[in-house]
Amino acid sequence: MPDPIESFLYYLTVEKGLSANTLEAYKRDIQKFSAYLENNGKSIINFKRSDIVSFITVLRDSGNQASTLARNIASLRGLCKFLLIEGIIKEDPVENLSTPKGWKRVPKILGFEDISSLLEKPHGETFSLRDKAILAIMYSSGLRASEVVNMKTGDINFEAGFITIQGKGSKERVIPVNEPALKTLKQYIEELRPALLKKKTSHYLFLRKGGKPMTRQRLWQLIKMYSKELSIKISPHTLRHCFASHLLDGGADLRALQKMLGHTDISTTQIYTKVTPERLRKIHKEYHPRG
Repeated sequence: MPDPIESFLYYLTVEKGLSANTLEAYKRDIQKFSAYLENNGKSIINFKRSDIVSFITVLRDSGNQASTLARNIASLRGLCKFLLIEGIIKEDPVENLSTPKGWKRVPKILGFEDISSLLEKPHGETFSLRDKAILAIMYSSGLRASEVVNMKTGDINFEAGFITIQGKGSKERVIPVNEPALKTLKQYIEELRPALLKKKTSHYLFLRKGGKPMTRQRLWQLIKMYSKELSIKISPHTLRHCFASHLLDGGADLRALQKMLGHTDISTTQIYTKVTPERLRKIHKEYHPRG
């Protein structure tokens, strides 16, 4: 019998078209669950609902965050669906299994002053124009880290003011870009990118020394470096959170935001509608007679 885990990952690749990063996350979660089952005398094709509950409990007791638990449950849901399709199991052990309470917490975001400070940070260095363009496009369009490093020069339509992104599951979406970000991108392309290429050719937009494409690891390092003096610790995904939350604060439509973020399910987008203290103060000031 073929290895169920390898068959499942092949199914995700061919049938679902998931990205390499998503596949790696699935693989890591499923292998962790498989090892847990083996330690308890069971296998990946011979487990019950109680085994999943026990596994998630162990993860929780080991100090994993609720979001990590939720991701593991999502991976196991996908596995069980596949095993059902293949007839390997007869009943779904994750049916009606609830996601850990509180995993959809309000993400930490930066205020407008911190964002402005961050976007103006890169200066006086060889790669400053590139870094400034990266930060600008991430906040302007809410891109994932993987989407930023995989951007091609042909993805930008300067005249129309939008970019075309290949997101999760190879799904294409079109996202507007604000004028300041477009201006910075154009300046980077015209002034710095040719110097990084050094007569080489590359379709990738953001390059490292020697004309090599930017990596996710390097992107994380840049965000960490430029955010040292900010009020909270941030990651590339924080800028995506800021993009979404600030748009909603400005009155953006939730469905439009869902399209721009590339969320399949609007319930994922609704996390940003949770009322933050800043939003409460804004509403109070705007609508209270003596605000």
